[in-house]
Amino acid sequence: MRIRYLMLDAYGVGGTVKTVVNQANAMAAAGHDVELVSLVRRRDRLHFAVDPRITVTTLVDQRAGLRPDSLARRAWRRVRGKVVPRGEFAAGYFTERVEWAAMEYCSGLRDGVLVTSRPALSLVAARRARKPVIKVAQEHMNLSAYPETIRKEIARHYGALDAVTVLTRANMQDYQRLLPGTPIVRIPNAVARADRKRSRHTEPVVIASGRLVPQKGFDLLIKAFARVVAEHPQWRLRIFGAGPRQGELAGLIEQYGLGEHVSLPGHTARMHQELAGASLYALSSRYEGLPMTMIEAMTHALPVVAFDCPTGPGDVLTDGVDGLLVPPEDVDAFAAALNRLIGDRELRVRMGKEAQETSRAYAAEHVMPLWEDLFSELAAGERISDTFWPSR
Repeated sequence: MRIRYLMLDAYGVGGTVKTVVNQANAMAAAGHDVELVSLVRRRDRLHFAVDPRITVTTLVDQRAGLRPDSLARRAWRRVRGKVVPRGEFAAGYFTERVEWAAMEYCSGLRDGVLVTSRPALSLVAARRARKPVIKVAQEHMNLSAYPETIRKEIARHYGALDAVTVLTRANMQDYQRLLPGTPIVRIPNAVARADRKRSRHTEPVVIASGRLVPQKGFDLLIKAFARVVAEHPQWRLRIFGAGPRQGELAGLIEQYGLGEHVSLPGHTARMHQELAGASLYALSSRYEGLPMTMIEAMTHALPVVAFDCPTGPGDVLTDGVDGLLVPPEDVDAFAAALNRLIGDRELRVRMGKEAQETSRAYAAEHVMPLWEDLFSELAAGERISDTFWPSR
């Protein structure tokens, strides 16, 4: 089967890129003809390892245009496209030239499966790709997180797609209400391995990771950790990732006098070693899709403290079993949950064991066959069931 994954930037470092690359690698390993199509390219090398059997194609190479003095930089930023609506989180990428490249690519396809990985690309595919191309929109964020401009366009155009895949039960129900005639399929993202080295729960370290943006709520986490340090001054918090709020978060760390307790190490190629050497994982997001960094932490037998934010954590965690869920944005409750686990190693070990067991359901050997089944059923013209993933 020929499968194409249309991505915004296959050379990026985000969780969506990692997830799609992992899926593409699994499909190539299963013997399918796979292509990664990067709408734009802004780096020289791929960040994530790609199976050598996969073809990687770039539609708009913007590397030269990223020089501050470049005319090309000003050119590709000057004129905004007209198809991708305002409010799409990556709307700034979609200049007229970039948008046209996406439309031309989709219009030129004649066969196979086309998988798109964000609303902007899914809207282009819905409007431009024609039968017999099988069009599957892969949604990595919950519907309620999108502004009204995006939800209106989804309602208007997603009916032309053959299926929409989502990550959580709640998001599946939201899409079913918005798109009653379109197959909505729940398939979670997969972790590469579910048998990682277990934490010994002896190091006084809490780990968090993600882009340094408001969505991830690291400002809330830092405030909560200030309360933790008051009771457990030997403990440390490490927030891995990069993003536009780094300066603001560094200022918050200084404001609370946490310079010796909280660090922002940036990206690391040793994330699994860092997780294995920690004792807790903190997820402080204001909203999520399916938090894969959290599930990867669970593969190391780390219990999780998480805000029970819209979609994501509550679909994975069972409160009091493999982690602790607290009300969204409740800093005091988050600090109390951290203190509870920090003060009880036996509880950390017990919940960590359950967390690793929970993570096994997200192993690639369980998830990837669901994608093959979906693509095969669509190719055969069969009726698609509402969900392939068993409810918790």
